[in-house]
Amino acid sequence: MTRSDFLAGCVLPMAALCAVPLCAGSAAAQSLADRPATPDPALSIPADTPQVAPAAAGDDQVQFSSSSLEYDYEADIVTALGDVRMTRSGEKLRAEKVVWNRKTGRVVATGNVAVTNPQGDVAYGDSIDLTDSLKDGVIDNLLVVLERGGRLAAVDGRRDENGTYFLNRAAYSPCPVTDANGCPKEPTWKITAVRVTYRPDNDRVYFEGARFNLFGLASPRLPRFSTSTAESNSTGLLTPGIGIDRLNGGELTLPFNIAIGQNRSLVVTPHIFTQVLPLLETHYSEVNTLGAFSIAAYATSSRRSEDLSTGFTTATERAFRGYLDGTMRFQFTPEWSLSGSLRLSTDRTFTRRYDISDDDRLRSTFALEHIDANSYFAVTGWATQTLRVGDRQSLQPVALPEIDYRRRVQDVAGGVLSLQANTLAIGRKAGQDTQRAFASAEWDLRRLTKWGQEVTLTAFARGDAYNTSDAAATLVPSYRGLDGFQTRAIGAAAIDVKWPFIGELFGGTQRWTPRVQVVASPHVANLRVPNEDSRAVDLEDSNLFALNRFPGYDRWEDSSRITYGGEWAFDRTGLSIDTTIGQSYRLDSRPTILPSGTGLSDSFSDIVGRTNVRLRDFITFTHRYRLDKDSFAVRRNEVDATVGSYTTYATVGYLRLNRNIDPVVGLQDREEVRFAGRAAFARFWSVFGSAVIDLTDRAEDVLSSSSGFDPIRHRLGVAFEDDCLELGLTWRRDYRTTGDIRAGNSYLLTLAFKGLGR
Repeated sequence: MTRSDFLAGCVLPMAALCAVPLCAGSAAAQSLADRPATPDPALSIPADTPQVAPAAAGDDQVQFSSSSLEYDYEADIVTALGDVRMTRSGEKLRAEKVVWNRKTGRVVATGNVAVTNPQGDVAYGDSIDLTDSLKDGVIDNLLVVLERGGRLAAVDGRRDENGTYFLNRAAYSPCPVTDANGCPKEPTWKITAVRVTYRPDNDRVYFEGARFNLFGLASPRLPRFSTSTAESNSTGLLTPGIGIDRLNGGELTLPFNIAIGQNRSLVVTPHIFTQVLPLLETHYSEVNTLGAFSIAAYATSSRRSEDLSTGFTTATERAFRGYLDGTMRFQFTPEWSLSGSLRLSTDRTFTRRYDISDDDRLRSTFALEHIDANSYFAVTGWATQTLRVGDRQSLQPVALPEIDYRRRVQDVAGGVLSLQANTLAIGRKAGQDTQRAFASAEWDLRRLTKWGQEVTLTAFARGDAYNTSDAAATLVPSYRGLDGFQTRAIGAAAIDVKWPFIGELFGGTQRWTPRVQVVASPHVANLRVPNEDSRAVDLEDSNLFALNRFPGYDRWEDSSRITYGGEWAFDRTGLSIDTTIGQSYRLDSRPTILPSGTGLSDSFSDIVGRTNVRLRDFITFTHRYRLDKDSFAVRRNEVDATVGSYTTYATVGYLRLNRNIDPVVGLQDREEVRFAGRAAFARFWSVFGSAVIDLTDRAEDVLSSSSGFDPIRHRLGVAFEDDCLELGLTWRRDYRTTGDIRAGNSYLLTLAFKGLGR
């Protein structure tokens, strides 16, 4: 069966667009090895073949070679036979036979014809009639292999002097047309058309009377359209989306890209629903020599609830609803940069109702930074919009600005001196306002003894100044501080000793490193100043040996203490294990400001540790824990594990916090488990799923409304992905109801065509 047979009626299998070796037992057809998709180096003129003198002198000359030549001197006609090659101004021709009329400039080539343009596109055909410019001509049984991998096939076609192809009864696809064994296969998708125009100058293919074929199923005839063969920014319709939502009904998205320039794009996406009014989404993005930025806006009118405390309610009102989401980053010099983000919503349920985001807080930020080898300077700011039930927006902080400067000075008394100056202003619409400034210096000296110990000496000093107002608006007394202007001085000295031992074990290497740290710090007037950034204190392996176990700057651990522990590691080919464990003991008896339940409130701290296991790229396992110092009860139990390969895997995450912290402090205990996984089958297919389950009960958190097994949400779906198509169907169920967001099911169909440009 010939390529013309396949093309008849424009319903050809695209495997026939490119002749390939037939499967075992069949006679060989023309091979891709002889017709490469990229420009063929063999199209150059061999040095040892007969050549005809160029038709004209200069750069625009014809080079000609073949196995044998016949020349009619009277008619000035050259007939070349056997592996004929012609080149002129970047255009190349290869054929079994070429008849060249040097008077008229007509060239007729037959037998395995291949013509390559300067862009690298290769046109194959049974015969071609063109001029000796090798640019324009008529080709029968045409196949064009684009430089970027796409293919065009046609019953016949022509190419003009500008390199544009005009094809009749043609088909196009960027998909592979052979399987892993080299046998022909039907492409995942293709476009067949009555007429096709391909313009290499703008990398676009234009279709008339076209039908879209997916998995062999043809669409109705489509209006005239075009697609890009390159990754370029062009105006046009993007891949539509289809979904079914429990709240909004059926959904159809129709994204349309407007190319403002090669570096700027505006995508306008109407979301059409069956049960509510449409939603309009716009997304502007730009890339320039300094950086990039983008901003997305969503807008609609729908009913919403202002009462989020009683679950789903029908007491709603129609209102304008919308959301803004923007990001930017500019690099002015290698040292100076500007970055930022903007996230704003008209209400607390909009982003979840329209499946834009599951975040319960929206954070807007900006940062102007200067970074070099030994210093850092930044002017930053941030604001938070809460979407949480029960939170008052008027109590959310706005930090504007924070100014931070740090400098590292080498070789100061043999060590490294780190200097920092910082100032921060925090304001609230109806809450406590705070301004803070401090300057600090930290000196570190690291030495290795002749016995192999690593000894680090540290000296630290800091001076703080605070000014606060409306402290009584803060509900937790230990977070308030005193109204007015307050100062504070902080000092600390520490010595940290590590002593690693290394040896062989089970064909690998083991390393045991005991560690001891002593920290001395005088009493600090912590409660005189407000606590804005040091509230989430909790002992864990990452801060066990920190100079200050409080996060942030507003609280300082002023006790003198000794911390001890060790790290054991094992490494051999394909396997690594790393585990740490430690505890601390407070040397003085002064009262502590550390809340009960953090693991640090008594003289002996709780025991904390972490274990990491990695078996090649198949298993990763991390376990973090905290044990009660008296009863060895597990106060923190956190597991993250992944088993499998890139295509088939399972992950599980488990967290249980059983700290018995006073709920007033705002650090509630909780327990939850997370599952996710994917299983590949039938080469291109896979099933996937995920789930989050709240296991918290009233015994763990008196403020929790969970029953002890309360699913939050799950997803389950099936996906197909090959070299040119992504197709997926996802079922999602949400189990919690808030305001105008009801618990229930949603379905999403995703479809993305790779190689189908804008």
